[in-house]
Amino acid sequence: MKSGKKPVIFCDFDGTITLSDNIVAIMQHFKPEGYEPIMEKIVKRETTLIEGVGDMFELLPSNQKDDIVSFVLSRAGIRDGFPEFLTFLKQEQIEFNVTSGGIDFFIDPLLAPYDIPKDHIYYNSADFSGEQIRIVWPHPCQPPCDKGCGMCKTTVIRQYDEDQYERILIGDSITDFEGAQIADLVYSRSSLTDKCKELGVSHVPFNDFHEIIADMQKKLQQGVL
Repeated sequence: MKSGKKPVIFCDFDGTITLSDNIVAIMQHFKPEGYEPIMEKIVKRETTLIEGVGDMFELLPSNQKDDIVSFVLSRAGIRDGFPEFLTFLKQEQIEFNVTSGGIDFFIDPLLAPYDIPKDHIYYNSADFSGEQIRIVWPHPCQPPCDKGCGMCKTTVIRQYDEDQYERILIGDSITDFEGAQIADLVYSRSSLTDKCKELGVSHVPFNDFHEIIADMQKKLQQGVL
C-alpha cells in the first residue's frame, strides 16, 4: 500500500452496515410467486443485478410498501461498531460513502440516525406510482464497466483518482466483487471474503466495525494509510 494518498471509504449497506441482506429478507418473507428462480440466477451470476433485482420487485404490489418498510425496520440490525466507525472517520477527516445495491425506501430510514450527507449515499430508487414496484437506477454502469450492476460501485470508485486516493472498499457479497478488484484496500466478510480468496485479491476479513477501526488505526500509525 502506498502512503501519501488520501483515504476514502466505499461501504456496502446490506449485510455490511446491516446484519443481513434486506432484499433477500424481503423476498423470503413476502414470498412473491416466481422470485426464487430469479434469485437463483442472480446468485449464479446468470443474470445481471439490474435485471434480477428489478424483476423480483416487480412481483410485489406497490400497496405493500408500508408493510415492507415496517418489516425491514423491525429486523434489520446495525452491525456492531458502526456509529463508532463514523466517529473515528470524522476524527481522522476520512471521507465516507455508502455504496449500496439496495433501495432508498428502506435505506433512508435505517441511516437517518447517523447524519450521513445525502450526496454521499449511492443506492437505487423505487417507484410506487404503478400497481407493481418498479426499481429505478440513478447510478448505472459507465465504461469500462458493463456488468449491469444497477448501482455501479466501480463507476463511483473510479470518480476518485487512484493516484490521489487510497480507495477502501468494505463489503460482503456479489455487489462488491467488481469493486474489490480495483480498490486499494478491501475489508471483507461472508461471500466477498471467499471471492477475494478465489481471485487472489488482497483483503482484511472483519466481523464488526470495531475490527476495521483497529486495523485502520494501525495502518495510520504505521504511515501506510
